[in-house]
Amino acid sequence: MRQQHYQQLIACSNGLPNSEFLAQIIASWLEGEGALPNFLGLTDLEFHQLLAYYFPNYFISIFPLKRKIDFSRMTEKGELQQFLRHFAVQQNDEIEWLISIIVAACLGENHLWQDLGLFSRDALSALLKKNFPEMAAQNVYDMKWKKFIYKQLCDAEGIYVCRSPSCEYCTDYLNCFGDED
Repeated sequence: MRQQHYQQLIACSNGLPNSEFLAQIIASWLEGEGALPNFLGLTDLEFHQLLAYYFPNYFISIFPLKRKIDFSRMTEKGELQQFLRHFAVQQNDEIEWLISIIVAACLGENHLWQDLGLFSRDALSALLKKNFPEMAAQNVYDMKWKKFIYKQLCDAEGIYVCRSPSCEYCTDYLNCFGDED
């Protein structure tokens, strides 16, 4: 079904930059995949504006039952938003929507591309390079994106013992924290 939603979204797309990424995110969200909450972490109004802007002829009849976002466990929400805003190629509603969606996905327990509902890590890399190219260029060692963003945020704040988000629940915990043989 995810692929079917994706194809329908692409067919209704106006071909704007980010349509491909947002079609993947929305298709996964409609199937209950990823970690995004109601309306992808946007307000109801923002979500409908995003749909009308990128997919003007797409109609969602049934919204997936998701939890409301609980930013109380994310004390760094404002800092994450400001950090991403600093590296954005432009300042407009579309970038603000992306920033809100990315920050909401940072609450997830897996890799950022999975929590966003993107189809691959390469899709996330392409999204970040397109919208936050200066930040993306700094990831010269190909660090996992959520870790990289948090590390950059911590470095900017002068915090060098930085807590990674949700590491204890990540499916790759042993890859990151296992033995170094």
